[in-house]
Amino acid sequence: MPARTTSARWLRRLPVLALVAVPVLSHLAIMRTSGVPLMLAPRLAPLAKLSFVTVSALTHWAIYATLFVSFAMTLRPGREPLISAMARRLHGPVPAPLARYTRRVTMAWSGFFLAQLVVSVTLFVFAPLVVWSFFVNILDLPLVAAMFAAEYAVRLRCLADPPRHSLAEIMAMVADVRKPREEPAGTL
Repeated sequence: MPARTTSARWLRRLPVLALVAVPVLSHLAIMRTSGVPLMLAPRLAPLAKLSFVTVSALTHWAIYATLFVSFAMTLRPGREPLISAMARRLHGPVPAPLARYTRRVTMAWSGFFLAQLVVSVTLFVFAPLVVWSFFVNILDLPLVAAMFAAEYAVRLRCLADPPRHSLAEIMAMVADVRKPREEPAGTL
């Protein structure tokens, strides 16, 4: 096998590796330093630990707060729920049963994001730092995967002819959401 093909394949796997490795390494760093007191003198190591934990917490909270607001805002009257908009982009006009289902899925994801945020803040404030870190760094991705699996199982049970998509199709659709829509020729 040529070296170029092997390195290209490795580079494609790098984001997935980082997605798993960074949280695990973060959790290990927090566990390793959990006995270090958070004081400024005489060493600067506790200050670095405090900064690292603060950045991790704020990042996690910002991500889940943004996701919650992004999904929940589309549930307001007169707005198209986010999952409904995605379904329309994939399938064209959405029949009424699918529209009801996608609205409920948007509500479920909103609830999931809010629950993640509330649990994270609660653990950060009231639990040992290692417990919060385990939730944020180790359980985060499995919980998201479990939510996707639960939604898929509910979709198969609730819809007569449920839409099925590969992960690649879904990722392409999400990437396409960020692109500006093209206006038909001749319009301003």
